This record gives sequence, C-alpha cells and structure tokens, in this order.
Amino acid sequence: MTYLQRSKFVSPGTQMAFPAVLGLVLFVALPFALAVILSFYQYRIGSPQSPEWVGLRNFARIFADDTFRRALLNNAVFALVVVPVQTALALALALLLNQSFRGRTLFRTLFFLPVIFPMALVAIVWQLIFSPEATGLANSLLSTLTMGWWEPTDFLRDPRFALPAIMIMSIWQGCGFQMIILLAGRQGIPEHLYEAAEIDGANRRQCFLHITLPGLRNTLIFVVLVTTILAFRLFDQVHILTQGGPQNATTTVMFETVRAIFDRGQVGRGAAMTVVFFLIVVGIAMLQRKYLREEREQS
Repeated sequence: MTYLQRSKFVSPGTQMAFPAVLGLVLFVALPFALAVILSFYQYRIGSPQSPEWVGLRNFARIFADDTFRRALLNNAVFALVVVPVQTALALALALLLNQSFRGRTLFRTLFFLPVIFPMALVAIVWQLIFSPEATGLANSLLSTLTMGWWEPTDFLRDPRFALPAIMIMSIWQGCGFQMIILLAGRQGIPEHLYEAAEIDGANRRQCFLHITLPGLRNTLIFVVLVTTILAFRLFDQVHILTQGGPQNATTTVMFETVRAIFDRGQVGRGAAMTVVFFLIVVGIAMLQRKYLREEREQS
C-alpha cells in the first residue's frame, strides 16, 4: 500500500499536526524524560564510575543549597519587576504607535530593533553604559541629574545594583517584542466600539478602561506568560555581564544549571534543576490556560 493510499485513513488535520507533534516529542518530551531519569542518578561527566542511583537526593541537595535558593529568589524578583514594568511600557508604546502621525513606521522599527540584536551585542553595549568610571554614561547621567551628588559606582560589581542593572537592560531589549504583539491586539479591536463610546460621551480614560483593556485581555495574558517564561530563562545577560556575581546577587536557575553540568560535570544535579525549572514553567502555562478558559466561558 502506497503512502497516498495509507493517508486516506488519516484525517488531514492529523497529517498537518504530525510535524509539530514530532518536533514536540523529539525536542521537548524526550529531553525532559531523559532529564527526569538522570535526576535520580549521581553521575559526573568524564568519571570512570558508573551512574549511582540516589533517588530524590539530588532534589533535596539543590533545595538545601543556598546558591540554588538564591537563584530561585533572583528569578522571582526579576520576573516580579520586569514583567509588569515591561508590559506596561510596551502597552503604552503600542497605544502611542497606533496613532496616526508622520514617521510612525520609523518609530515602530526603532523600538523593535533591540529585539533582533544578538544578546551578546546588547550586553556588551550595556556593559559600556554601566562603566564604573565617572565618564561612563550611567554614572555621568546620574551625576548630572543629582547635580554632583552621585558618586561613580561599579554597577555590575555592586550587589545592590547588579540585578537592577540587568533588569533595566532586559526591559530595554525585550520591550519591542511585547509592543508588536500588543499593537497587533489593539488593531484587532473594532473601531466602531470607540466611535460608539465617543458618541455616548466617554473620554479617553473610560475608553481605555472599558474597551482597550478588555479587548487586550487575552493578548496581555499571552504576553505576560511569554515574558515570565523568558524571565525564568534568564542566562545570557548574567553569563556575559556578571557570571552570577557579585556574591550570587545575579545567579539564576538557568545559570546554575549550566554551571553544574558543564563547569562541574554534575549531570544529576543539573538534571534535577532542569526538572524544577520545567515544572515552574508548566505551572505558569497552566495558570494562563485557566484564565483563558474562564474568559471564553464568560464570553
């Protein structure tokens, strides 16, 4: 029986979904299953000893480790600050760039450009901005704004400022991605709703609260979900700028996972961290699915 003959017994929808399902199995399901299996063993890369079954000991060890707990805290703080600030800024830009004015396309391009820049390039540029010298852009700007009160600070080597510095860079780099999604969502809201509201005497604030925000609800949930996942995947900025320091002030789950596997060769420990990270991401996705379901049921 030929492929065309066999395909008659398979629905077109199943045939179209097969490549996506195959990709999920090969690049998500199988790697995660391997990580779960390895998390129950103690094994070092290059060690002549065979893997040793340790059960849940790897999970107990990572949660007892102050560095890993600090990494979880840093990820949580990073997400709690970056997600709302970046989303609010992206929403403001999307609404602004939805207006008709000369050069609108140029401004949309300029705000989106940082998204397509390689993170290594972005990190190096911001490393120069956060230069510890008095002539560094950040120190010079703060000194000017405070009329000389601000003293030159090494932002990336100071535990008080290292994580906020990475937050600022991440907000600047990723805001354009959210802006484009929110702009598309805003353009999907029928204009006749705003026209009817204006006829009824509604002002801009009322239109925003009662038309724009409800119309962007699902889009905002999607944006928050994606941004939160990216916040927990924080690695490149930390690896390039601070190497997890100073005093573990910027270490993250992803950074600790990579360091455990590739620097220390602790495969089982790194796999346990991967499983914890995966469960956190799945939990966030399930919350988003719950809220979207509630929105569909209400509508």
